Amino acid sequence: MIRSMTGFGEAERDTPAGRLRIEVKTVNHRYFNLSLKSPASLDRFETQVGDALKRHIARGHVSVALSLKRAEGERDLGIRADLEKARAYLAALEALRHELNVPGAVNLAMLSHYTDLFRGPDVDRSGEIDAAVVTEVVEAAASGVKALREAEGLRLAADLEQRLSAMSAELDAVSARAPARLVEQRDRLRQQVKELSEQVDVDEDRLAREVAYLAERWDVNEEVVRFRSHVELFREALAADGAEPVGKRLGFLAQEMQREANTIASKANDAAMARSAVALKEEIERLREQVENVE
Repeated sequence: MIRSMTGFGEAERDTPAGRLRIEVKTVNHRYFNLSLKSPASLDRFETQVGDALKRHIARGHVSVALSLKRAEGERDLGIRADLEKARAYLAALEALRHELNVPGAVNLAMLSHYTDLFRGPDVDRSGEIDAAVVTEVVEAAASGVKALREAEGLRLAADLEQRLSAMSAELDAVSARAPARLVEQRDRLRQQVKELSEQVDVDEDRLAREVAYLAERWDVNEEVVRFRSHVELFREALAADGAEPVGKRLGFLAQEMQREANTIASKANDAAMARSAVALKEEIERLREQVENVE
């Protein structure tokens, strides 16, 4: 069973500091690449979050949003003034008025322009969050991601199997056409020799040697055998238990299929075999596009 690298999972847990929530989104990437967004108070859990996710996700770009929603009783605690700083501003303004002989009096409206005198609720209880709870919520979200990746993997596997079946059919066509192509080429050579020499009789030994030479140069049996081997290895990887990621292996096999298809095309020298070679390349390209998203 293969897994896609596209997935989503979320989970929440109540903590003494509030409701801890995590969202995990994954897309394809060559390696495990973590991007974590969280409040500064939760940054200390980054390594722990990454380690927990790696137990479920081997490859992919992993975007994680970690948030903490405070408990109902901790909302709207009001804006508080920094009285010590306000006294310092007041003293400084009074000194300016006195030293520069500026008319007027320092009042509240004047002080209110200094926004740093006011701050919102400053209640940070993130230290009360148990590390085990963080691991628990990450594991729950990662399980959701894994389930979606496996479901998508089933759809990918079905499409990949269609590609493999289409390739096998084209390989059958190549194998079936190859012998007839040599017979036709032998007859063509015989006719050309007759026309050039204006002789009815043809040196069959010489003709046989020429045909043998062409047969060796145009032989695609090795390429077809290797191609079929790659197809079988690909199917074995698709049917594996999913304990290990296979995306890179599938990518390598697709690359080797491309190599064999190119060689078959270069040796075709036949319209029907050339069409099969082109069809093979088209299926391989579709295969490689899908493999890009396999973990």
